[in-house]
Amino acid sequence: MDKNLTLNKKLFKYLLAVLILIAFAPRYSYADGFPVRPGRFILSPSVSYFFANKQFDSTSHRRAFDDNGRFHSVSYAFYSEYGISRKFTLSALVPYSMNYFNTDSITHAITTSGLQDIEIGLKYYLANINYKYYFSIKATGIIPTYRNNASLGYGYYGSELKLAFAGSGHLFGKQSYFVAENAVREYFGSESVFQDRYNLTYGLTLDKKFREQFSISIGGFYATSNNSFINPNPIISANPNTSKNFAFNQVSASYGHAFTKNLSLFLTGGTFITGRNTGAGTSLSASLNYRLDTR
Repeated sequence: MDKNLTLNKKLFKYLLAVLILIAFAPRYSYADGFPVRPGRFILSPSVSYFFANKQFDSTSHRRAFDDNGRFHSVSYAFYSEYGISRKFTLSALVPYSMNYFNTDSITHAITTSGLQDIEIGLKYYLANINYKYYFSIKATGIIPTYRNNASLGYGYYGSELKLAFAGSGHLFGKQSYFVAENAVREYFGSESVFQDRYNLTYGLTLDKKFREQFSISIGGFYATSNNSFINPNPIISANPNTSKNFAFNQVSASYGHAFTKNLSLFLTGGTFITGRNTGAGTSLSASLNYRLDTR
């Protein structure tokens, strides 16, 4: 029984780490931080894969899972954004995840799957400088789609406020862009959870027709809760108590190709470089971006 509880604690701890990584991965790249034309829809389905066979412990040391533990996850998401006016955009994110955890001592992998938190956001463009540099603020509401399933998230309603600064220019004769973001998020429930995340992205177009682009990103995530107690049986808990206090930093690279003016494909790879109380692994993701003008 104790062995099963230990496996369950590990499972839920690294499930949340992966869910957060997938949510943090860049799904819509260049569009985020820049204005969306009034009447334009941005539609972006994506798929992500994450694998980890090591972890960062509470002292930030990297070590293998006990009993040769292995975690991998496949996640699907659909992101959409609509330009209401020159100042406002409305967005929605719907994610679905399938997760697997295995060790040498168990015959079948422990698996979980399901819809996660739906996010509805409203973005306001505060100001611009010569229509090259843009400042925006985005408020997001977080709605759980599940009950008492710690493998899919906290199960709490929440809100997020994100500030972004984006701009474009030239480097080595090529069109370039950058996006700098910082977001704070709070989950409201019997035990509040506070999160802070940042992301810095810099990208270059690789050809004169603006069909190819490459970008690099560095980002981080910090989470804390007023409850640091590790529940001995997370299956009966609505929240993954083992994963409410953790942090990580990651680097990633992305390649984008435009098939047409309105259809693009982005391929992204990333890895955790430092962390605390979280899995240490790598991720791969692919997303399609489709723009549809209704005006």
